[in-house]
Amino acid sequence: MPKHTKKKNSMGTKNLDRVKILSIFLTLLSVNLYCQNSEKSKPTSLTIAYTALSSGIVEIYQGSTEGRPIIKSTNENGGYVAWSPNGKRIAFYAKYDKKKTWSIHTMNSDGTNRKRLTHVKNKWDNAPDWSPDGTKIVFAREYKGSKGIWQYEIWIMNSDGSEQTQIKSLKGSNPFFTPDGRIVFSQEFEDKSSAISIADVDGENIIRLTNNKGAKEWHPDVSPDGKQIAFMSDRDGNFEIYVMDIDGSNQKRLTYNDFRDSMPSWSPDGSQLIFHTRMGENRDVHMMNTDGSSVKKIISNGGQAAWLKIANGHLTK
Repeated sequence: MPKHTKKKNSMGTKNLDRVKILSIFLTLLSVNLYCQNSEKSKPTSLTIAYTALSSGIVEIYQGSTEGRPIIKSTNENGGYVAWSPNGKRIAFYAKYDKKKTWSIHTMNSDGTNRKRLTHVKNKWDNAPDWSPDGTKIVFAREYKGSKGIWQYEIWIMNSDGSEQTQIKSLKGSNPFFTPDGRIVFSQEFEDKSSAISIADVDGENIIRLTNNKGAKEWHPDVSPDGKQIAFMSDRDGNFEIYVMDIDGSNQKRLTYNDFRDSMPSWSPDGSQLIFHTRMGENRDVHMMNTDGSSVKKIISNGGQAAWLKIANGHLTK
């Protein structure tokens, strides 16, 4: 009888232990699911630099996809804005000599500490982009040559403006760094067509990624994970937004509009794109998912927008 009681108590203790372990497991599972749902329920953060088209001033749109955003002015005239990797600096171009000279500048994200980096007269320096480590800036230079033919060059310099060097093998515009330090750009051809291409930073190993005869394909922007490129193309008769893998495969059209869609920019998590639309006199910034769904206007009378690609989407000081 005592042995039987002991065995029974032992079995009861084991059952009680199992119940405790199951209870702890269920509690941890509930906490984990709650945290995941809480993360999913958080609105997507937005920090976007763009040009206010009515004034030409670079402004910062900061907020979320839900609620009222905050818009701050840098009080600096400019366009083709690009964020430094840490979000503390902005590169852009401004115009001089009655708009005959375009020059690359940098400034703090609040508009202070403005520096002019290029000073070449009668040439259009534009479309700057920062290297992944923030030490270099690549940019496009356009001008009419001695025979009246437009020249399209790509240059690189230190982020303080020193050591400006032409990447001579790259004939094109809209250069953009990949996360691994290569350059995606719009390669320009003599028949005035263009294609998205990729090359090493020294101009070697050029690979043409798109091949649509007579098309103009501009403004590539690489996803934060380096796996995809968004760009604009008129291959179907009207400028629309497209996306493809980094090797040029799986090209897909995302927008289907009667007006011009241009200058796409990826969100920090790669799930959304913003882009510039022009319909008559209306020029706005829209946002959509990367499958082309859920398109909505977020900025009126703005353009040349660039999304800050820091994970939380907010500025650091």
